[in-house]
Amino acid sequence: MRIHFRETPWDLYLSVAFAIVMSAILLVFKVGNFLALPLVLFMPGYVLLAALFPISVSSRRTGIDWIERVVFSIGLSVAVAPLLGLLINSTPYGIRFVSIVTAITLWTCAVGAIAYWRRMGVSPENRLSLTIVLTLPSWEGSSPLDKSLTIALTASVIVAGGTFAYVVLFSHSPEPFTEFFILGPDGNASGYPTVLNVSQAGTVIVGIANHETTTIDFTIRIDLVGVRIVRDPTSGLNETFDVNRSTLAIINVTLSDGQNWTQPYIFRIDVVGLWKAEFSLFRTGDLLHTFRQLHFFVTVQ
Repeated sequence: MRIHFRETPWDLYLSVAFAIVMSAILLVFKVGNFLALPLVLFMPGYVLLAALFPISVSSRRTGIDWIERVVFSIGLSVAVAPLLGLLINSTPYGIRFVSIVTAITLWTCAVGAIAYWRRMGVSPENRLSLTIVLTLPSWEGSSPLDKSLTIALTASVIVAGGTFAYVVLFSHSPEPFTEFFILGPDGNASGYPTVLNVSQAGTVIVGIANHETTTIDFTIRIDLVGVRIVRDPTSGLNETFDVNRSTLAIINVTLSDGQNWTQPYIFRIDVVGLWKAEFSLFRTGDLLHTFRQLHFFVTVQ
């Protein structure tokens, strides 16, 4: 079997086609796989190198051989991917799975088009080319041991390839989950209003991130709970007991899969003492079963 290209840039066609097909698979299933590694670690650098060096090393002009081309393609891909990440981070889309896959695919297609234009501008005899001849080994003259080892090796490769294909195609997707969080007024997991004066405003940021693979109706109930500390004479430890409870707010939020929601919440407490600000999350209108619950204590003085 002989693989050869010169006049037709099959390498560029395959690079762009692989990027489009693999990105479609990634965006549909939203799960990475081992077969997607060339999309990140090889294709971006390969098309860039093809655009910079469209000619063959055999021509009497500047060119690089295939070993250098493969090594440099990996190195350039490692450099291009973080730069694309920085570019995406400066856009409203941010660094997300979908935006990264889309950016790498667009880069491969755009730079691949430039590489095609530059290569076709070179005379056919000077264009980048590759010839690979694949032949089957001859059984004549082989000992029974060599034949047995060849058959065993071939069977092992087939079994390993089949197992790998099964794992890639039929592996389970990550378990769905929901992020429910409270941040301080600066948007960090610190600086919570744990000490306030009477009627002083306290601010927190409440957030939800939906990773449930479907649209979910969420309900957040915010309660203010009076707390009393009692010392247990047996254990010698302090225990907290809820004294009273009042609902401050109920917030309804509908989020599609992959969507995030945050909102500042301002509260005031008019009575001195120890209080617990309790944030309960419910799903699909079921207010009898708490899905997630967060709280922090506030001392009012």
